[in-house]
Amino acid sequence: MDPTSLTPLTGGWSGETFLAEVAGVRQVVRIHARDPRRAEVDAALLRLVRGLVPVPDVLEVRRADPAADLPALLVTSWVEGQRGDVLLPTLDDAERAVVGTRVGDLVATLGGMPMPVFGEFTDDRLTLEPWSLPDGLPGFVADHEAALTHWSDDERTGLAEVAEVAQRLLDTVERRCLVHSDLNPKNWLVDPATLEITALLDWEFAHAGHPFSDLGNALRFEREPAWTDAVLGAYAARRGTPPAKALGLARAADLWALVDLAARRGQNPVADRAHDLLLGIARRRDAGWTLSQTRT
Repeated sequence: MDPTSLTPLTGGWSGETFLAEVAGVRQVVRIHARDPRRAEVDAALLRLVRGLVPVPDVLEVRRADPAADLPALLVTSWVEGQRGDVLLPTLDDAERAVVGTRVGDLVATLGGMPMPVFGEFTDDRLTLEPWSLPDGLPGFVADHEAALTHWSDDERTGLAEVAEVAQRLLDTVERRCLVHSDLNPKNWLVDPATLEITALLDWEFAHAGHPFSDLGNALRFEREPAWTDAVLGAYAARRGTPPAKALGLARAADLWALVDLAARRGQNPVADRAHDLLLGIARRRDAGWTLSQTRT
């Protein structure tokens, strides 16, 4: 593969994903410079879920070669489709509901892949290194307070109170599952003609975690009724959790990601948007646990 033939792909913030063409066939090359292990981990995950979740084919995995100054690479097939963040704004409510139903079904599939503990995948055998989170979400919020010093005392207190409520809710679910952890519209491709999801991309943050984390991601910024009802309805049909209950758990689970993103405000537009959403939650002392509150 000729590195000079690589064309950067849009949609992400890492600048590590490229389009390549080999013998007239398009491929996607992901350079794993920051965490070389993820090339093998992500390849293993794609092979694990293939047939259950639409994902690209793994074509090649190259380990890093520090002596030759070569990074780890993951090469996958090119999948046709339009990014969700580009397509969704062009759809009417009925079409958005169709896509929402398919996203909810996708989340339900991931939520049905059990894992033994919270943890990070460390190798191509998907060995789990358990996370130690003795203080849960409240402790995680406290650990990130230094990034929120521009907030008022009342706003930081509000976030701490919400975190306590959220943790009590999350503790009612003991099961762990495979979590994609970045299941937002820019990471799924859709056939614009059929509105079928053709691929779920970018698995670099996938881990073993809470069953409602991906649902929270899917509902984080897209909150209008046509979308919310469709996603939650599809999830309920597969997992049996009533929509209002699932929404509360999803909002609680997503607070982990919102806090992490808010602490990185200024690095990219998603972090900025997450910061503003989290600030509103802290001021209201309410993450929007119910459908009625979501629609106001």
